[in-house]
Amino acid sequence: MTVLYGSENPRIAYFSMEIGLTNALPTYSGGLGVLAGDTIRSAADLQVPVVAVSLIHRKGYFFQRLTEEGSQVSDAVAWEPGEILQELPARVSVAIAGKNVMLRAWRYDVRGIDGYSVPVFFLDTDLPENESAHRTLTDHLYGGDLQYRLCQEVILGIGGVRMLRELGYRSIERYHMNEGHSSLLTVELMDELSGRGREKSPIPDTVLDAVRRQCIFTTHTPVPAGHDQFPRHLAEDILSDHQSFLHTHELFQKDGVLNMTYLALRTSRYVNGVAKKHGEVSRLMYADYEIDAITNGVHTATWASPPMRDLFDRYVPGWKQDPFSLRAALSIPKGEVWAAHSTAKHDLIRRINQDTGARLLPDVFTMGFARRATPYKRADLLFHDVERLKQIVSLRGPVQILYAGKAHPRDEGGIELIRKVVGIGKALRNTIPVLYLENYDISLAQLLIAGVDLWLNTPQPPLEASGTSGMKAAVNGVPSLSILDGWWIEGHVEGVTGWAIEHGDSSQRDADSLYRKLEQTILPVFYGSREQYQCIMRNCIALNGSFFSTHRMLQEYVLKAYFR
Repeated sequence: MTVLYGSENPRIAYFSMEIGLTNALPTYSGGLGVLAGDTIRSAADLQVPVVAVSLIHRKGYFFQRLTEEGSQVSDAVAWEPGEILQELPARVSVAIAGKNVMLRAWRYDVRGIDGYSVPVFFLDTDLPENESAHRTLTDHLYGGDLQYRLCQEVILGIGGVRMLRELGYRSIERYHMNEGHSSLLTVELMDELSGRGREKSPIPDTVLDAVRRQCIFTTHTPVPAGHDQFPRHLAEDILSDHQSFLHTHELFQKDGVLNMTYLALRTSRYVNGVAKKHGEVSRLMYADYEIDAITNGVHTATWASPPMRDLFDRYVPGWKQDPFSLRAALSIPKGEVWAAHSTAKHDLIRRINQDTGARLLPDVFTMGFARRATPYKRADLLFHDVERLKQIVSLRGPVQILYAGKAHPRDEGGIELIRKVVGIGKALRNTIPVLYLENYDISLAQLLIAGVDLWLNTPQPPLEASGTSGMKAAVNGVPSLSILDGWWIEGHVEGVTGWAIEHGDSSQRDADSLYRKLEQTILPVFYGSREQYQCIMRNCIALNGSFFSTHRMLQEYVLKAYFR
């Protein structure tokens, strides 16, 4: 493979509050972090000159346990960075409410197919020279109150730029903000260019323009919780050493709130949503800004199960370097696709039965639903009419259902949703096995998306920005039954790559569509026309698995944003 740019001189800095690379690094909570990890893996494979910055999250997100009643218990994650990461001697400081806070960095190298390496730096404040309150600022991902969150964003954005400089990365041309959490990096860039950070005067337009030419912003969600906002008085306190920024009213909303999404929008030359539909929604939300769309993807080699990888190696040489070549999966014998899937399914069922004491059967139609537990994702839509679901199963064949996903500890709606699903599972135990699997993480996801027979997705449109779990399933030949929102609008071909749940004006109508597809199409095909189901599985790989990859996604960023 031709080296595009020298690995010794990265030109792109990728900032993300969370990055999911391995279970051994609990530095992620879900889709945003896993996408960041997949992006970095593809950068290493494609030899794109990227360096990544995040926070260490010493206590992780949390370890999820469920009580007998389905109540979520959130335990701190115990891990030691020194066992996995390389501590670097470099030190920098940031000012938080007028006090200096020292930062160090831990390094993790992501190596690509041909050995090219992308460094990831995790910032850490747990140093003896810091006050006790400051030492814990990089402990909890999405934890604490507004003050804690804003302090973390100072460390990530301002501290991240300073650490890159201290480590010798002085030729960065583009700063990519993966969501708005890192948008304070623009403040540091403005202070660098103007040299007047503490002056009580607005930042000159020439400086703002220069920063805009360097910055790229990807927004991931139309849900208000995805857009951090801080009251002016808190921003003035925490950012008191950045007076020039505080006096630049253009960078605040009209009501004086520091909105990190608006800060990123106003300081970026290129802005994108993460699916075509999400781009449309974002343009409606932020009508004053030009917003493009680059649809998300997944790192194909990471999410293909071992039996699928073996199959692809035999029939599609070079697929890891070129996921587009998986379109040739149409020539793989259907029976061999089914055999690889069956092996993955047996692995999943064996693991679950061992861990839970369940008695799931590998020959039973198995549905999977694993998302962050929050109300708009509607994990309970499948159970809108339990009696109808039971009737479908009695008529069309047995079904077993697997759920997974964490609720944010302060998301009462999400926590109650888990309790509801667990309660329904208990009520259905004699007719339809329903399991809610604890502590959804990368390793469980790899088993689940490859081992189920159907991936279910039921968000309330248009709140699904993209979604990547169905893409991971498609790499493994697992079709989706999903609301037409996010990526599925682009990946759906009815009866070819999966099935659509028609969205109506109520959850009742959505559930009716879901039940009709199960009863009239999906279960009859699975149990009555296995070869047809195998064709659909093969189509998933060839049409969706080949396209919805972070290789393709990153190539779009290179062409549209990084080097343009």
